[in-house]
Amino acid sequence: MISEVTLEKSRQMYEKAKTLIPGGVSSPVRAIKPYPFYTASANGSKIRDLDGNEYIDYCLAYGPALLGHNHPVIKEAIKAQLDKGWLYGTPTELEVNLAEKVAGYYPSIDMLRFVSTGTEATMSALRLARGFTGRNKFIKIEGGFHGAHDAVLVKAGSGATTLGEPDSLGIPADFTKYTLQAPYNDIEAMTELVEKNRDELAAVIIEPVLGNIGPITPLPGYLEELRKLTLENDVLLIFDEVITGFRLAMGGAQEYFGIVPDMTTLGKIVGGGLPIGVFGGKSEIMEMISPSGPVYQAGTFSGSPCSMAAGIAVLDYMEQEKIHEKVNSKGDYIRAVLTEIVEDEGLDYSVCGIASMFKIFFGAEPHNYQEALKCDKEGYLAFFHRMLASGIFLPPSQFETNFVSAAHSEEDIEKTLKEYTENL
Repeated sequence: MISEVTLEKSRQMYEKAKTLIPGGVSSPVRAIKPYPFYTASANGSKIRDLDGNEYIDYCLAYGPALLGHNHPVIKEAIKAQLDKGWLYGTPTELEVNLAEKVAGYYPSIDMLRFVSTGTEATMSALRLARGFTGRNKFIKIEGGFHGAHDAVLVKAGSGATTLGEPDSLGIPADFTKYTLQAPYNDIEAMTELVEKNRDELAAVIIEPVLGNIGPITPLPGYLEELRKLTLENDVLLIFDEVITGFRLAMGGAQEYFGIVPDMTTLGKIVGGGLPIGVFGGKSEIMEMISPSGPVYQAGTFSGSPCSMAAGIAVLDYMEQEKIHEKVNSKGDYIRAVLTEIVEDEGLDYSVCGIASMFKIFFGAEPHNYQEALKCDKEGYLAFFHRMLASGIFLPPSQFETNFVSAAHSEEDIEKTLKEYTENL
């Protein structure tokens, strides 16, 4: 890994940060051992730390930076809005315009509400599903991540009959007793769980592609069967597309796979790199939200003008430039070459991903969370440090997705693949 001298400024900042911020970081995923590098700036495909080291970035803020860092189109939109003010506490034309754009890409969304984070989006979507159906239980996927609110922070169990058990101190067991879990890609287990609980079941919430332990992709027919199952049992289907929304296609995973859920949550890309979350669905569901209905949801920063301006700019640019054709082809190329590298080196690893998402699992290709846990986590972490020392920044966990952006050049990608060859 990079020597302590090379990261001396980051080390000093970390020592100071630990006295002020729990763990020295504002989110656990950033806690790289023995200490993280602290970013000074980023532009395009590159990120630069306090010590002046530059890395080709495949973390991309964990997904939002589809165009790369510091994109001029988004930056100009934010600057223009700053001249008009950045927080009003009133409705704006911007939020109406962005809502119209988002709804136009997602057939599952007739109406939507803007919030500030993906966590808020999934929390609100689940509250709304319960309010609309009058039922309390919901099913999430084992290993699926829907933010950091109480109802979804549930320990992974060993099968579909596992009841919710808090995955964090500070969450009463009563808060998760209505949270059920099913393994990903197992329609039989899901069917058993849905049919057993249908009278109490409000919704199934799922990442169509598991992004926080992967990426792990759906087996052929799985999402189609899940949609059929929920319709037959009068259970709402919520697609959590905070990661896949506008990442796989303009219409997200539901466009990519041709599935229309009842509700959708979005975040990350749709804000152009500024804080945002979205939850939306059919009109009869969304009209239950206050002030038009009895399900309460509110937020001072919801519909923030700068986030709205950045969102409009990024979506317009992505469509005009046909960004997905470009970034998805880069993803295809990277996965194809990585597969050759793994085979040539005789490694028992697997290359996974979809569109502009990719990852090497240090083990057999997983199709669910329990299989992913069998991969060599420590081996991957050592590999991460070797790549970082070589100027390549990957997410520092076996269970996070690598992303490629429109800003990654052919030179970037070829250097990256060379370092994979030398460091695996």
